[in-house]
Amino acid sequence: LFLDLPECNVTTTLHSRRGAPLAQQSYIKAITPDDCDLFGQAEDFDCSTPLLAVGASDESSVARGIGGQPFDNTAGGSGAVYIYRYNPLRPEWVFEAYIKSPNSDASDDFGFSVALSGDTLIVGAPQEGSDAVGVGGDQNNNLRATSGAAYVYRRRPSGLWGFEAYLKASNPDVGDRFGLVVDIDDDLAVVTSQLEASAASGVNADQTDNSAGNAGAAYAFRRSGTTWSQEAYLKASNAAGGDRFGGFAAVSGDTIAVGSIFEDSNAVGINGDGFNDLAMNSGAVYVFRNTGALWSQEAFIKASNAEMNDSFGRLALDGELLVVGARNEDSIGTGVNSNTQSDGSAGDAGAAYVFRRTGTVWAQEAYLKASNTDGADGFGGTVAVSGNTIAVGAANEASGAIGVGGNQLDNGTGSAGAVYVFDFDFFNGGWSQSAYVKASNTDGGDIFGERLALSGDGLVVGTTFEASSAAGVEGDQTINTGSMVGAAYMIR
Repeated sequence: LFLDLPECNVTTTLHSRRGAPLAQQSYIKAITPDDCDLFGQAEDFDCSTPLLAVGASDESSVARGIGGQPFDNTAGGSGAVYIYRYNPLRPEWVFEAYIKSPNSDASDDFGFSVALSGDTLIVGAPQEGSDAVGVGGDQNNNLRATSGAAYVYRRRPSGLWGFEAYLKASNPDVGDRFGLVVDIDDDLAVVTSQLEASAASGVNADQTDNSAGNAGAAYAFRRSGTTWSQEAYLKASNAAGGDRFGGFAAVSGDTIAVGSIFEDSNAVGINGDGFNDLAMNSGAVYVFRNTGALWSQEAFIKASNAEMNDSFGRLALDGELLVVGARNEDSIGTGVNSNTQSDGSAGDAGAAYVFRRTGTVWAQEAYLKASNTDGADGFGGTVAVSGNTIAVGAANEASGAIGVGGNQLDNGTGSAGAVYVFDFDFFNGGWSQSAYVKASNTDGGDIFGERLALSGDGLVVGTTFEASSAAGVEGDQTINTGSMVGAAYMIR
């Protein structure tokens, strides 16, 4: 295991850290693991701090706020977030904070989504039910069920965490599930609401016409000092009922990307015709950019081989690089830029697509497939990008391999899951797979890779169905006495 302080080095490739091969650094569990907590439902990692946040959306304690007691499990599905910090003196990852929402209630799903940027944490609770509007409203009623909320926390120089902001949509409604996805970069955050129903399209349009059920929306918030305010209301340029725009989203610098895996157009590539419904659930990504004080849509992005039910739209964004997964893509190809995009003989094998921006122009740079493509693996169900490294999850991959670089061809461990790491080679000008990553305690049904986070040369993998009853960091991975307890794995 690597036990020195993680570097925030985005030019160092994951497969060659100081000449050493990629390996698992830590096995991380909740401090009080319980069945069905879904620890690992969401996680994010910031190597500059270095901090790790792990959400457990079905955690059930009645605690509220920061540092409460996690032992009374009578608030089922209220949710929690666990913060870990790397201590170079020990050296190891150590538990730092146990965070609940200030208005925690059963079934809120707090921790369904999490994101870190420096000393700031944002957490989504898509089932939260207050009727507050905007920033800092009244949290203390449940008059608008499952409207959803997001919460911002900040780490003080003392090392203690404090609550900073309570965010609601500017047009909350019953069932909108605001907070399904959150992301943050410095002082800019995005929060999505994929079941929002307005028929608006574009930026800052009319929010009040709820005639397009489940069209979806995204909301941009910006911090000034310690004060947050909503800056933009984002809708698809071809908004339609049922598209669920906002099922995935990311922010980097002045750019927000939003995925809609149920978008139906048969367009291919960049800025095609999005106004037909000829390829149901093919999926799309929308890129928005802030110039000065104005937001506008910069690109409408489709797969190069868009087809019905591919579910293109799971995404990650870092600077000028966008990665999009399509877990239901069907081609039989393997590796990078396979010429088999039109061969649909491996149903739901999955694919990932790499796009790069030059100026304001986006273009597809690579088409990624697993090195052991198989039908139903779901490669591209999750993606992550940091610098010149991409990670792609395939939660239903079935090999029984353990650790890094094992035998990929043994399909006897159904839905164990795997992660594939790709690096950009500047000398050859292309992408190549550098690692095949499995859990250190691979087991059938664990769906390793269903959640991913990358920062610098660190990869975090979440698996909500992992079953060990271990607690804390580096516990016993072998005793599978639990059910859907969940775990997180730090890989470097």
